[in-house]
Amino acid sequence: MNILMIHPEMPNSFWSMKHTLKIIGKSAWYPPLGLLTVAALLPREWSRRLIDMNVDALNEEELLWADYVFLTAMNIQEKSVLNIIERCNKLGVKIVAGGSFFTIEHERFSGIDHFVLNEAEITLPPFLDDLVKGQAKPKYSSENYSDASDTPHPEWDLIDLKKYQYGIVQYSRGCPYHCEFCDVPLLYGNLPRTKSAERIISELDFFVNQSTVPTVLFADDNLIGNKKALKEELLPALIEWRKENVPIFTFSTQVSINLADDPELMSLMLEAGFRHLLIGIETTEEEILTDVGKLHNTKRNLLDNISKLHQMGFIIVGSFIVGFDQDTPE
Repeated sequence: MNILMIHPEMPNSFWSMKHTLKIIGKSAWYPPLGLLTVAALLPREWSRRLIDMNVDALNEEELLWADYVFLTAMNIQEKSVLNIIERCNKLGVKIVAGGSFFTIEHERFSGIDHFVLNEAEITLPPFLDDLVKGQAKPKYSSENYSDASDTPHPEWDLIDLKKYQYGIVQYSRGCPYHCEFCDVPLLYGNLPRTKSAERIISELDFFVNQSTVPTVLFADDNLIGNKKALKEELLPALIEWRKENVPIFTFSTQVSINLADDPELMSLMLEAGFRHLLIGIETTEEEILTDVGKLHNTKRNLLDNISKLHQMGFIIVGSFIVGFDQDTPE
């Protein structure tokens, strides 16, 4: 069986610093971790190729080689997704689609043969079993969540890591909050599930051996969602690992603003190598934050919190939402 895995192209508007990539000689910011992980769930005897359209062109020969195209995306990649579906349909190549975008909006798409939704560790095995038997169904889904420890190591040999600026790992899935505009609770639940510290270090060792990336992204929905595991397991292990390895890279990740309430956690994260933090600020209007359920951003001075994080030594990227229903013209 020949499987072609495709990561659709991001629109130019998403890569707001695409010119920077050209200057530093890279093609994209970070690798498609989801597809690399799904590849490791496929039978060993199957042939696998991966095309990241942000790095390489998708040509007709690659599509004709494939028995199935595996497609995943975020909604910002919809234009590229529709183009891929059209090309596959014209050539008669069957499509298997999954991941966050299709899990939430699969009813909108025609021309896809099989939807494998929710978490692949749960829904992909029964699909593969049925596929081998020649009786694969149109849709596979589950309300259960996988054990993060069941996730295989990504198949890094499917890409050229030198073309990417960041390495990438995932420590946890899920977030304890219920922000109305966020799809994370729907996709991954409110109880963050974590990998072991030993597992994360084994993934980081790969990047040490490659020596090609200055930063590794922890692609977590909210790294501090499970503070107990973070403080007692991962961060102490990372601190010791860095002392032994003196790796050339630092870490970036996504956290909630209440990191600023915990001096101990801030100190541990800095010592463990975390520097760049994406934080959802969304708006300074408390009424709007309350209405959309982002209560952990209320009853605090957001600017003071960001200043505190700056003073500790973090570099902050703040995300904002413009266009809440309650926003005034001002």
